[in-house]
Amino acid sequence: MKSPVHRCRDVEHGRGQAGTRSGSNCLQPEQRIPIAKDVITSSSSSAMWFIRDTCGIMCSIITWLLVFYAEFVVLFVMLLPSKNLSYSITNGILFNTLAFLALTSHLRAMCTDPGAVPKGNATKEYIESLQLKPGQVVYKCPKCCSIKPDRAHHCSVCKRCIRKMDHHCPWVNNCVGENNQKYFVLFTMYIALISLHTLLMVVFHFLYCFEDDWTKCSSFSPPATIILLILLCFEGLLFLIFTSVMFGTQVHSICTDETGIEQLKKEERRWAKKTKWMNMRAVFGHQFSLMWFSPFSTPDHGKAETYQYVV
Repeated sequence: MKSPVHRCRDVEHGRGQAGTRSGSNCLQPEQRIPIAKDVITSSSSSAMWFIRDTCGIMCSIITWLLVFYAEFVVLFVMLLPSKNLSYSITNGILFNTLAFLALTSHLRAMCTDPGAVPKGNATKEYIESLQLKPGQVVYKCPKCCSIKPDRAHHCSVCKRCIRKMDHHCPWVNNCVGENNQKYFVLFTMYIALISLHTLLMVVFHFLYCFEDDWTKCSSFSPPATIILLILLCFEGLLFLIFTSVMFGTQVHSICTDETGIEQLKKEERRWAKKTKWMNMRAVFGHQFSLMWFSPFSTPDHGKAETYQYVV
């Protein structure tokens, strides 16, 4: 009797008889089994993760430069020249705290393994070592030759299958997936807050300069001050709109437990339905606390949970 390893077809791509090339070690298209989460977790999940994509790297650099520009204008154009010391200290601490949390969240979203499936592990030897029972099958991704768990999708930029992949974001130079969605949500939230705070300070500073002499409300010349403030106002407005929409979209995806790709493809729901609160806890942590809002806290994504598949 043949081993279950030889019972294979490609459910995702419909290749019922596609075989491997001569000398190839990769499994024939589709095989599928219920796999524990630790089996499909990338061996590099604890190591530094960085995508060498030129577009993504440039977008990430631009993001940091825009935050540094806002920092420069807020400090040297609005706060330091202000005569109200308490106003400058309060807003300076608030702005820098939000900027620090935003950039930290961005760094963690960029350098955290989003949930990559081990590349090239769909070999006959590896499947045989799993000791499959008769009738058990697994998915195999023909692009990266890996065992593909349910709700995973292949990213052409990362060149890997990503668990619960929502989308690939060039602004963080990474996929938004199971392991880094929290940091991406925090990044969009803190950028939206810092943008709102900046816009309020720009409005107050304009009013202050109109009431007072323009030569005294800034250490820069009046034309330079106006140009710097207008550019900061446009930046803050654009970032506020973009990140607010993205933040709302991500929270909605988390509450409905449906990723952006799944919504776009209108994929059939094959996973257990949970409450909104359970879905939030699965992304941010099992107990609600201030750690939910900290980019330094690593949430527990349910490592003991197993992926249940429909055969």
